Parts: sequence; structure tokens; C-alpha cells
Amino acid sequence: MKNIIYTFLVVSLFIFSCGTQQNTVASADETQKEEPVRIANDSLEYEVIIIDIGFNTYLNTIARPMSFYSNEFLRTRNNYYVIEWNSRARNPSRFNPNIYENIIDYQTHIDYGLEVNYKLFWYFQFAQRKYNMRLGSFRVIGP
Repeated sequence: MKNIIYTFLVVSLFIFSCGTQQNTVASADETQKEEPVRIANDSLEYEVIIIDIGFNTYLNTIARPMSFYSNEFLRTRNNYYVIEWNSRARNPSRFNPNIYENIIDYQTHIDYGLEVNYKLFWYFQFAQRKYNMRLGSFRVIGP
């Protein structure tokens, strides 16, 4: 009987020690080497580089395909978002200057093309989720 109890204790300790072993996992910032997203229209000499961690993954997994929305829809929404974004960027005492670091020079009379409008639109969607903010009163149909 002593042998059975002793064996049970040794096996229990072995199982317990294996079960509670902690694996050291590097933080997401250390392991995630995400490439920046380049938004550009070379013919207009326009370029934006987004280095916000998580956007590339968001764009590839959550964002609807580029053909889902029309360029006109994206232009209209981007114009609205840019106005709100720039308003917040100009008021660092009211809004977090770490989020709204730069003014976006988005001119409504210029057609930046579908790709630029698409990526900018989805960056605004990403930023709203990541930073828990609302840039507009309308909801986007989608995920």
C-alpha cells in the first residue's frame, strides 16, 4: 500500500510539474515584424506609409475586397473621415496627439484612384476599432 501511495505521489508531482510549466512567449511587438502598408498613386506623386502595427493583418483578413465598394463611395467616406481626423489632429489638448499625429492632405477635387481610397478607408476602419473611437455617425456595412 505504501508503494502505491508513493508511486501515486511521484506520478502526481511529475504530471503537476509538467502541467504548470510556463512557456516564455515573446510579446507581440517583439515577434511581429509587420511590413508597413504603402498607399500611393505614383502618377499623382502621392504617398502615405502606414506603420500602425496590426493594419496589414487587418487589411488582409478583415477588410472587404477592393471591388466591394465603388471608388465614389470610398472618396465620399474618406473625405468625411479626413475632415474629422484633421479636426482632431489640430486639437491635441482635446484628442490624443499620439493617435492623431499628422494632418492628412486629402483634396476632394483629386481622384487618388481606387487603391489609395480603399487602403485609406480601411485604415480609418482599423483605427476606429484599435483606438475605440468614432470618426463618423454612420456604420460601415461589413465585418
